[in-house]
Amino acid sequence: MPTSAKSENLKASHPDKSIEIKTSAKDVVSSCDIVFSMLSTPEASAAVFDDAANGTLAGVSSSSVIIDCATLAESDMKRMSDQVTAKGGTFLEAPVSGSKGSQAVFDDATVQAALDAMGKASHYFGEEVGKATRAKLVVNSLMGTMMAAFGESLALAESLDLDGSKMLEVISQGAIASPMFALKGPKMLKKDHAPNFPLCHAHKDMKLAVDAAKSVGTEYSVTQMAEETFRKAREDEELKVANEDFSAVFEKIHKESKSDYSKKRKLG
Repeated sequence: MPTSAKSENLKASHPDKSIEIKTSAKDVVSSCDIVFSMLSTPEASAAVFDDAANGTLAGVSSSSVIIDCATLAESDMKRMSDQVTAKGGTFLEAPVSGSKGSQAVFDDATVQAALDAMGKASHYFGEEVGKATRAKLVVNSLMGTMMAAFGESLALAESLDLDGSKMLEVISQGAIASPMFALKGPKMLKKDHAPNFPLCHAHKDMKLAVDAAKSVGTEYSVTQMAEETFRKAREDEELKVANEDFSAVFEKIHKESKSDYSKKRKLG
């Protein structure tokens, strides 16, 4: 759905709120003291931020507070921060962790009331722009690695003729219990990958995490293997799961498997 249509629907569904729709990022920034931005990729973020005529930066003044909630490269955040502060504005880096519902906010500044409205918790990582992004990449790299391992384990269980639902029950009662497993597992068994966090975004974040690990020289072989699995799923033109939930990596795992169960599942 086009963004303009989403805006109109949001306004219509909240008639008791004072919602104004603007036609450009510049107009939004010029009209508001605090502006939240959360775009899906570094390219999308740069396109909106840098547009000389109608972009975010074009509307920044000394009273502007720009809060960016996207998961981008650290260099992207630092560049935007430098440009906003050069115009006298304030830039806050506050990527969020979560999907629909409750979210946690990783922030490096103190517009606390606005941050409280965005998520159930906020975590302060200091004044240096980039640290909140690092924290978010750690979280998302772990989440992606967990999902890839979870998918392989579920595929193994099914291929060993074990009841998937029963295995989820066992997993939920042990030390490895996870809210993510409990939420995604039943849907994965039913091939239900309606997107909350699209697979293409998960892969983007894992690639950024791999790049971060390379930059500081830490070991990242497990993360890299998971990132490669997500990349292959994203690029698979037959599966077409790039815009499905990141749990759809499970379909790629089954597709690459040679077990009798996986072969039957592909035909089902």
